Amino acid sequence: MSERFRVAAKLFRILVVAVVIGVFTYFFVNKSLNHFRKDSLTVQLINTLPFPLDFYIVQVNNSNASERFETLHLGNIRNNYYRIEYLDMKNSDEFWVVGYMGKKNLVYFSQHAVPNKNEDQILEIRNYIIQSQKLSERAQSMVEDLKLENVKAAIWFTLDLLLLFLNIALLLKKPK
Repeated sequence: MSERFRVAAKLFRILVVAVVIGVFTYFFVNKSLNHFRKDSLTVQLINTLPFPLDFYIVQVNNSNASERFETLHLGNIRNNYYRIEYLDMKNSDEFWVVGYMGKKNLVYFSQHAVPNKNEDQILEIRNYIIQSQKLSERAQSMVEDLKLENVKAAIWFTLDLLLLFLNIALLLKKPK
């Protein structure tokens, strides 16, 4: 009975390792590929300020009340560089751009209406401005929520990778 159990446990471990490697491969490829979406609005964000800023886009959705806002992290954009993001504007006609210097210093906020969804947007950031204090506080709380969710996901991915490594090491270990 113990030999049969040992074989079944090893087969189960091999199956779990294969599934987990497949899931991690899918997530890695999904996050690494270009996020081009068909029939999307292209937003090109150009940072002309002398310092790099960490930019986020908050898309305002009109249709669904539970997911009214969608927050995307564009990343750190250096001086005289740009980043392109593709936004699905089917249920939206407005987005906000939020810029941080450092981790918590909000230095840029702008609100952009999209009257024509077929015309791509080119935004040049030329000065430090906060167009609306009330909306910037709302956007800042959504960015903080996104950062918190990213930290939680990073912790889970790290623990899962550790367990995967341990299982692979135990599978490759030679029996005595």
